[in-house]
Amino acid sequence: MEDKEKSMGWEIARDLEAEKKTIYERFVPEWRQIKGALWGIVALFLVFLLGCWLAGNPFEATQRIPSEVVKSHGWVGTNDWGIIWYVVAIAMFFEFMDASAGMGFGTALTPLLLVVGFDPKQIVPAVMIQQGVAGLVGAFLHREFENVEWKLKPMSETIRLWLIIAIVGCLAVTFSITAVYAYLHVAKIWIKLYVAVLLLMMGVISLYQGRKERPYKPNRMFVFAALAGFNKGARGGGYGPVVTIGGLISGVPVKSMLAVTAISEGTVSTFAIIVWMALLTSGITIDYVLLPSLMIATIFSAVAAPYMIRVFPEKLWKIVVPAYCCVVAALCFWKIIPDVIAKLG
Repeated sequence: MEDKEKSMGWEIARDLEAEKKTIYERFVPEWRQIKGALWGIVALFLVFLLGCWLAGNPFEATQRIPSEVVKSHGWVGTNDWGIIWYVVAIAMFFEFMDASAGMGFGTALTPLLLVVGFDPKQIVPAVMIQQGVAGLVGAFLHREFENVEWKLKPMSETIRLWLIIAIVGCLAVTFSITAVYAYLHVAKIWIKLYVAVLLLMMGVISLYQGRKERPYKPNRMFVFAALAGFNKGARGGGYGPVVTIGGLISGVPVKSMLAVTAISEGTVSTFAIIVWMALLTSGITIDYVLLPSLMIATIFSAVAAPYMIRVFPEKLWKIVVPAYCCVVAALCFWKIIPDVIAKLG
């Protein structure tokens, strides 16, 4: 039994809280945490520089799309770009909440950027790159901050969960893109409504179940991973909430589940980036004008959030994570209810 517990991957967070019982003790950084944070900042800054290069349209398939925001800045027909500071501020908040609660960046930020006046081909590729990088860097930082342990020999349960969620998620993304849009022709409004209802149900269930320890049932994650991947492919959002809350319902401790969500979403988003690169060969053009702004926001938030997860106790995150899921669901309802009423009318 002891060997099994040592291979789970989440006992390290519990040991840390047992050893350092107060928030202040966990808040004072050790050299390992400082070094890990610096490596994370360096990696994210390098991607920011890559984003600056891509924003200048270095390839034939990258062009400045004449969205409302681009027109207002006078960038139409040029390779000009700049840091959009209100996007930085909004993205910083949602990335911090995404990294600390496992959800909200793609689900909440994407519709806001559409309302502001950006084109989907300016938003989706940039968000996918940001989520891919932030997730993988976040997985590294969660380990350095002792929220999780990744072990290959013997394989920890956290690694096993990552493989289940990532593989099933990639298959479900592929299925949802082809089945929903190519064959079933389901109206997007009903997909959005389905995602909102699903998030609300899972948030409420998790709030109720969070009052006591749940038995660990890993096979449930096959279902939650498939639902999350379907959401990602069909709507572009709703991945993180389903994976994170699904893990809590399956009995995974919240701190380690947030780390598993980070690496899983990073993997699936990287897979989506590869799909976008393949689409470029078919004549589709994309615009990375948003990428530098999103990466500036990420440099701070993606490093700060895993550290805050380390600092505050497990019992607090058991309330914060499902409560935030309900907030995200409420935002989804607020956006789609007028469309649903119009559709029914």
